[in-house]
Amino acid sequence: MLTLGPIAFAAPWLLLGLIILPILWLLLRAVPPAPIRRRFPGVALLLGLNDDDSQTDRTPWWLLLLRLLAVAAIITAFAGPVLNPKDDTPGDGPLLVLVDGTWADARDWARRADRIDAALAEAARDGRTAALVTLTDLPPEPPVFQDAQAVQQRIAALQPRPYGPDIDDITAWANSLTGNFDTFWMSDGLARDSRDTLLAALETHGTVTAFQSPRPIIALRPATFEDGEVTVTALRAASGTESETTITAMGLDPAGIERRLATATATFDATATSAIATFDLPPELRNRVTRFEVQGVQSAGAVALTDDALKRREVALLAGSNDREALELLSPLHYLEQALIPTADLIDGTLNDVLLANPDVIILADVATLTAIETDAMIEWVEDGGALVRFAGPRLASSDISRIDEDPLMPVRLRIGGRSIGGAMSWGEPKELAPFADTSPFFGLQIPKDVAVTAQVMAQPDPSLASRVIAQLADGTPLVTRKDMGDGSIVLFHVTANAEWSTLPLSGLFVQMLERLAISTRPSTPSEEDLAGTSWTPEDVLNAYGDLNPADTLPGVAGEDIATATPSATMPPGLYAGEDRRIAVNVIGAGRELAPAIWPARIAVEGLDVVRETLLKGWLLAAALVLLSIDIIASLALSGRLRGPRAATVAIALIALMIAPQARAQDDTFAINSTANVVLAYVITGDTRVDEISDAGLYGLSNTLFQRTSIEPAIPVGIDIEVDELAFFPFIYWPVTANQQLPTREAYAKLNRYLRSGGMILFDTRDADLARFGSSSPEGRKLQAIARGLDIPALEPIPQDHVLTRTFYLLQDFPGRHPSRDVWVEAAPAGAEIQDGMPFRDLNDGVTPVVVGGNDWAAAWATDRLGNPLVPIGRGQAGNRQREIALRFGVNLIMHVLTGNYKSDQVHVPDLLDRLGQ
Repeated sequence: MLTLGPIAFAAPWLLLGLIILPILWLLLRAVPPAPIRRRFPGVALLLGLNDDDSQTDRTPWWLLLLRLLAVAAIITAFAGPVLNPKDDTPGDGPLLVLVDGTWADARDWARRADRIDAALAEAARDGRTAALVTLTDLPPEPPVFQDAQAVQQRIAALQPRPYGPDIDDITAWANSLTGNFDTFWMSDGLARDSRDTLLAALETHGTVTAFQSPRPIIALRPATFEDGEVTVTALRAASGTESETTITAMGLDPAGIERRLATATATFDATATSAIATFDLPPELRNRVTRFEVQGVQSAGAVALTDDALKRREVALLAGSNDREALELLSPLHYLEQALIPTADLIDGTLNDVLLANPDVIILADVATLTAIETDAMIEWVEDGGALVRFAGPRLASSDISRIDEDPLMPVRLRIGGRSIGGAMSWGEPKELAPFADTSPFFGLQIPKDVAVTAQVMAQPDPSLASRVIAQLADGTPLVTRKDMGDGSIVLFHVTANAEWSTLPLSGLFVQMLERLAISTRPSTPSEEDLAGTSWTPEDVLNAYGDLNPADTLPGVAGEDIATATPSATMPPGLYAGEDRRIAVNVIGAGRELAPAIWPARIAVEGLDVVRETLLKGWLLAAALVLLSIDIIASLALSGRLRGPRAATVAIALIALMIAPQARAQDDTFAINSTANVVLAYVITGDTRVDEISDAGLYGLSNTLFQRTSIEPAIPVGIDIEVDELAFFPFIYWPVTANQQLPTREAYAKLNRYLRSGGMILFDTRDADLARFGSSSPEGRKLQAIARGLDIPALEPIPQDHVLTRTFYLLQDFPGRHPSRDVWVEAAPAGAEIQDGMPFRDLNDGVTPVVVGGNDWAAAWATDRLGNPLVPIGRGQAGNRQREIALRFGVNLIMHVLTGNYKSDQVHVPDLLDRLGQ
């Protein structure tokens, strides 16, 4: 192959034909021969006559040049020209494609996969064997080289991991390498201690080429709370220019739907690699935050999960006696306030007011009795997940509460009176606390020697008493008891909340015990000593793209590993739950810094751009055809056969002959592709994000139909209602945006024909507010404007017996990304026949032409090409269930539009059989 700059020729010897061009020029110049001038007197008789046919004595130079260019284009075309040819320098041995495969690769993983595919395709052309290895998923043995085309099949299943490679695993794997091979290293662009060691080992086996994207790498450190503000630090791998990054706080609204709660901007100075974003959030909003993320960056490193270290619990304090409020140190609530103010938000008020505020914890200090109404309300609050903590005192000790029968708001029964020095059961000296049992939430806490108890209320011996004691004195007397009630719990400290009966409130142990009971919030991640011997269960884990997914069957993690907060294959980033709190393990730790990978000068570093080869043969032949057509027109004109309008007519005819077949082929291709299979379509809105979600949503729905039904849809397409034919598509999804242009008169005519002929349009305002057709939202108002020009029948909320509720799945809810049930369909005609509870609808073959809703179904259906959901829906198992119901609704929609009134007709089967005598 001959290469000339960006162009190469597959058959360069054919270019020798260009040598004949000068000869051809001379021949064309010699034909026709030059006329010989002869004087002839009779020529005077011909003067003034016109000859329709004429011939020039010489071919014009520009016409000769045109013909030569046409011949040159034909010769060059058959020489096989290629634009941007690949380097065909063949390798002479195996090829190892090494991929970092970390979270930093996720942002442009598609481009990396294309580059890997191109490298393996080139190896296949050269007849080289290849192996594909990711550093975050190293095989236990050295790479096995096989046919490069077989290795290419593994690219689709290759995915990045939300953590970095393990240095020990890399060292062991590098030492196991044998033989000679070249290496293509797909770097994630981050510096690591293990990189130099592995590079040195690879260079001993062959040539190393690095591929690295120049795209900036952005990450977030865990959020911190200080001085009433939440601070999030953004990191970048390389400095150089001043830039801004938008950070979003995501959380759940009261309905449990994830929303954007707040945004802030982090500004990087030109020389800085870190920037700070500050959020001033009220406690209610701050407690709802589940994660912070860099807007527009799909990477686990660009997500900072939040845990109990950020959330401040709301605690209500109520005391039974305020007789000695003037003596601050004797106040029942003084020591509780001092212990909780730094880490919790305190609520004041009466019990009824407090219950309306729905706090996380209610603390009753020496409160003896409650009214019946207060008791019922408190029981309901505890069963819904509240934590009630009670402290003893003189009023509780002298009351009759929980004496004979256990009070529902007490964990145990109590003896009459109490136990104190000088009483009937006096002690020789104050008692110390016994070490906490391993089943106690206080296990592992150190008990100061100066903590002693001088008085307490006594628990009545009971078969269930031993299981409810979580702290006791040295002589075995219960000090703290607890019982579960519904989703909540009730805890009783058998001493006062002040220092009147014990020195416990004066110690640091008191604060730690409140923390272990999840009454207050720890200001930071616990240390390795605090976590020693504990086990943590993963609840949700991040993938490399920053999506939070249920942990499913992942095993528990030791507390010592949680303390290091270093993600790995055995401890992926995510949320981990213990007995008393949840801890977030983030990709980027609190003290982590990012630095770019610096390669030695001897290593060739290439970008990720894949330059595609372009064959120029067809273009050159087309150019030659155009030049020859122009030559024909010019020759006719010079010979006098074309004059005036004739020339324009011939030119237009020739151009039409060249263009029409191509245009016709394009129209035919669109029609054939749209009708050969079932194709779901969506209306192109012009909003890139909305159109991408629509395409991914219909792709996910098509896959679901393929897997669960006999329908095998093709790839969905986006349509322009102004240009494209609608009759090819049985179903059209129309996401309504506030900035859409209204259809033209011609488009409205096409839409109305489509609706009358049995097609279905799903109008989705995506605002979850269709009680008034979304009139309170810009999308709802836009839908009203669009609908004015459409021939839409009267609508009604979808009845419980509508055909859409049973075409394939039995459904009563129709959620998308939003769980609203407000879906509108064509109303049944007045006086419709009802048989077996099903109204028979005399529609287009039983198909409602429009379905109107605002649940954002495309977002719930949306998947990537590997089937992974693209948009988070709900939370945990509830979210997975909501997505499944959304897919079932989509299946019912398509089955409904394709089968028509089949399901409705089944109700008439008995009558039909009776008429047939069967």
